[in-house]
Amino acid sequence: MKFPALFFLLILTCMYMSLAQVSERATDSGAAAGPSSPDDVTDDVITGSYGNCCLGYIKGMKASARRNIESYKLQETDGDCNIRAIVFRMKRKPSHKTQRTRCANPNDLWVRDLILEVSNRVQN
Repeated sequence: MKFPALFFLLILTCMYMSLAQVSERATDSGAAAGPSSPDDVTDDVITGSYGNCCLGYIKGMKASARRNIESYKLQETDGDCNIRAIVFRMKRKPSHKTQRTRCANPNDLWVRDLILEVSNRVQN
């Protein structure tokens, strides 16, 4: 009797962990990868965060938000993360406790242009 109960709990735990990474519409205003204000994003945002992983992509970024990008990194699909993404780190505002990030699709043309723009800005 103990083995079936233990097996059932193990299955439930696995299902919980896999469902926690499903991309949903960010309803929480404090989501790590969500927008901090409506001016930051041009379209609806389907992002979220599980640990340090992006769960979705933004669809665009206004020029004022682009100027606040400090750096970027590539998120690969190894280990904990389920999607490839470019993670843009925004300049920290004094009023924010954590650094804001935005996740974008590395296959989008505007993202590739933005990577070049940020790289040139950092080198100069």
